[in-house]
This record gives sequence, C-alpha cells and structure tokens, in this order.
Amino acid sequence: MAEPDTKAASNFIRNIIDADLKAGKHARIRTRFPPEPNGYLHFGHAKSICLNFGLARDYGGVCHLRFDDTNPEKEEQEYVEAIIDAVHWLGFDWGDHLYYASNYFGKMYEFAEKLIEAGLAYVDSQTAEEMRIHRGTLTEPGKDSPYRSRSPAENLALFRRMRAGEFPDGAHVLRAKIDMASPNINLRDPAIYRIKHATHHNTGDAWCIYPMYTYAHPIEDALEGITHSICTLEFEDQRPFYDWLLENLAELGCLRRPLPQQIEFARLNLTHVVLSKRKLIQLVEEKHVAGWDDPRMPTLAGARRRGYTPEGFRRFADMIGVSKSDSLIDYGVFEACQREVLNETAPRRIAVLDPLKLVIDNYPAGQEEECFAPNHPQRPEWGKRAVPFSKELWIEREDFTEHPPKGYFRLFPGNRVRLRYGFVVECTGCDKDAAGNVVAVHCNYFPDSKSGTAGADAYKVKGNLHWVSARHAYAAQVRLYDRLFKEPNPGAEHDFLEDINPDSVKLITAQCEPALKDAQAEERFQFERHGYFVADRVDSRPGAPVFNRSVGLKDTWK
Repeated sequence: MAEPDTKAASNFIRNIIDADLKAGKHARIRTRFPPEPNGYLHFGHAKSICLNFGLARDYGGVCHLRFDDTNPEKEEQEYVEAIIDAVHWLGFDWGDHLYYASNYFGKMYEFAEKLIEAGLAYVDSQTAEEMRIHRGTLTEPGKDSPYRSRSPAENLALFRRMRAGEFPDGAHVLRAKIDMASPNINLRDPAIYRIKHATHHNTGDAWCIYPMYTYAHPIEDALEGITHSICTLEFEDQRPFYDWLLENLAELGCLRRPLPQQIEFARLNLTHVVLSKRKLIQLVEEKHVAGWDDPRMPTLAGARRRGYTPEGFRRFADMIGVSKSDSLIDYGVFEACQREVLNETAPRRIAVLDPLKLVIDNYPAGQEEECFAPNHPQRPEWGKRAVPFSKELWIEREDFTEHPPKGYFRLFPGNRVRLRYGFVVECTGCDKDAAGNVVAVHCNYFPDSKSGTAGADAYKVKGNLHWVSARHAYAAQVRLYDRLFKEPNPGAEHDFLEDINPDSVKLITAQCEPALKDAQAEERFQFERHGYFVADRVDSRPGAPVFNRSVGLKDTWK
C-alpha cells in the first residue's frame, strides 16, 4: 500500500480511510466519480473529481469513472463524451475502469426479484398522487399502500409482467418494503423501479423498466468493490437506505462483504455563479449564453475555453479542502489559484487593447529595428524574443492625456516616458478630429536611450509604456470576459436571470505584437499590463487566433 501524499491536507475523509486501512478492513481503497450523463460537468464536479481521483492516487488505489445512466429520457451520448473529455482535461485517468450503470441492469433486476421473494419489495399500483398523499410529512407518518400486503408470488408475477412491457408508464412501481412510519421519509417504502418505455443511449430498447438512482447507485458501488462512496451532503438522508439495501442484499447472498461505506462532504458553493444543473440548462436553452462551453459558464468546457488551467482547479481543490459544513467561497479565491498557475506558466506578450497611434516624428521614415523582450521575467531560460520597432506605434489610449492629474507619469505634452524594451520619448503634442477627439500623439525619441544599450541608464523617467509597431501589428479579435452574474448570490432576492451581468463580455479589436499571430488554439499568454489570455479553442484559425481573457493580473472586480 502506498503512503498518502504528505502534502495533502488532512481531512475527515482521510481520517476514515486511514482508520479502515489500519484495521485491515480494506487492502486497497477504491473510489468512484459517478456523473449522470444529462449535462456538462461544472465547477462543483471538479471538486469531486479532484477529491475522488486524488484520494485514489495518494493511497495507491483506484478510482472508477462510472456513468449513472438510469434515466433514458434525459441522457445523451454527447454528455458521455463531454464528461470523458473534461475528466481527462483535469489531468485524471481511470485506466480500464470505465463503467455504466446500464451494464448492471441485469444484475439489478435479478436482485429486485430476490428482494420480492424475501418479502422486502412489492409492486404498488397507486397513482403518483395517491403515493404522494400516503407518504406523510416530516411531522406525520405515512400510510401503508393498500397493495403492500400482496404476496411475494403476486408481486413477482406483476414485476415480471412489468419487465415484459405489458403495462403503460405509471401503471405500477416496485417499492422497497421498509417502514411507512419512519421519521426518515427516504425509508418510507421508496420506489426502486418504474415503468418507462424509452430508448436508452446504451441499451437501446432492451428495457422498459428502469431502476431508480437511489436503488442503482449502491448496487453499482458494491459490484465494483468500491470501498468509500464519497458524495455531497444532499445524499446524507439517503444513507440509511443505501445501507439497508446493501445489508439486505448481502444477507440474501447477492453481495460480498465488506460493503461500501457512503461518506458525505459539503458541496462547492461559489459566489457569482450558479451550479444548479437546472439553472445551467435554462441558461443554455434560453440562449442567455452561447452554449455549454461559453467561457462565462461555470462548466469545465467553458473553463477550458476561458483559459483556466487544470492545475489551477487542482490547486483550488487542495486549498479549500473538504468539510461537513456548507460555506460560500468567494470567486476571487478560485481566480487567485488560476492566476498563480498562469503567472508561473504563461509566456509574456504585448497587446494594446484600446489603440491610439503614436508617431515618432524624428524617427527615420521606412526604418525599423528590433527590440528584445523576455518571454518570462522569472524564467531566463525561456530566452528573449524580437519585437519590431518603427516610426508609428500603437499605445493604450489611457496612456496619453493633455491635462494630467497629479501623479500621472505617462504621456502628456512635455513629458518623457520609456517605451518598454525600446527608447525614451518626449511628447510634443497630438492630433484631433473635428469633434475634438485625440486621434494621434506625437513625440521625439532619443536614439541613445534604447534599453539594453550603454546610454540607456542616463535617462531617468517614471513612466514605462507598452506598445506595438503599427506596421507589424496583428489586429486580433479579443473577448474581455467578466463574471456572468453581478450579484454574489444570484437569485437570492428574485429570479436568478435578473442578476445576469449585462457587461459580462465585451468584444474589441486589439493590436498585438506579430508573434501572437502564430498562437495555437489553447495557448495561454500574459498580455503585459492586462492579464492572462488564451487563444480560443473553437474560433481560432491558423494565423488568425481569437483571444479570450481568462483573468486579470489582480482582482479588479467591483
């Protein structure tokens, strides 16, 4: 058995695993990530993925990827493929351990018959409304179904006729026979099979009855030899049924011990996002966003297009840890983790997002030369790149003003600044259009002031501006993304759609240094002064990348 990663933070789940291994309950731990293929994975799933695969890695165990595909009307192969892609993107692999709940339908049916024969399940013929009324409330016990006293032989015959397709949807359900007076409503004879004449993405039309998730999931865990079935807190009330079912199936000889142990932890709650699958589907179907992979969506597909990194997700998961208590984590914490990774890994490039022409009047017409900029200031081994310099440059519009406020060290008439990696220039004035808008800034340069030359140190200036050569620039489409919701807790006061941030995306044309024209899809960069950007994986073309802003250099959200 491999020792757990000593760098991993201790938590109550690790304590449970440590105790089980020490007691000899398990020789090797086995976890699972069991998504239902009815949508794209979101940030909350990322926490679960990192937890389950991370525990298996740290303890030398195995983590299974399993599709809990028990609802044929909502599941699609598209979602299966998207989930596989997302888990791989996060950096995890399941080897040969890819499973589908639907592959166990035969076993689940066989176990249901065993429960019926043992008097632990019965066919109920009430309507859905009658079942709801008889279920009781949190303060009042439920009432037995009038069909609860059917004999095992009757129930078995009816269940087999259900399997044969003799009844329409809703005519009958199979229920576990537990206790209609239980204080836990989940133990009041829960439904475990329903009739559903629907084609399944994996089994086609082989079945017209399908197991309920709460019945299927523990059986899947047991058949796969899962040792620790880790799920979020909303399943805590279901744990008694999970244990009831597995204990009874083990007593009937259907399952071997030791049985899986369900452990619950607090789900991820982030400010400024919604992680409800229903709400995410609504955002997509009502076209409030451009699809599941819209870079504003808190889906892993959207995060990938946004330029977020798998390493940033894993760092975030390690930072927040796991607990039994719900908490709301500021989105800025997640962004900080992404920013840390991008700062370490993203090459530097220059882009001017709000271009204004700068004309160097005393620079020879037609002349050009190279300036040299580091690819990463903390990684000298990455070397330097050549950045072309010419008479006309693009600078940021905010880097010039005719009437500077106190403490303004950028361009204004009479002031000197250094063009980063280039020369010192002195502003001489500007050109304006008929409406009085500045359309060009003029300056003179000092030929002996070029960065990296002997004379550069003689010039002491406070302003340092980034720029690109107008003759050589690449005009790129850039999307400036911000948070999709303007409120920390969307929908807390009203419909969550009313909290959508109308300025969550801004489309601009930026002037970029020519090296960026060759950026490959999903290649990430720091645009100096502006933050981290990625070449969009969908819309970029060879020689024509489109850039998405991932995160700023610092938290600028107001």
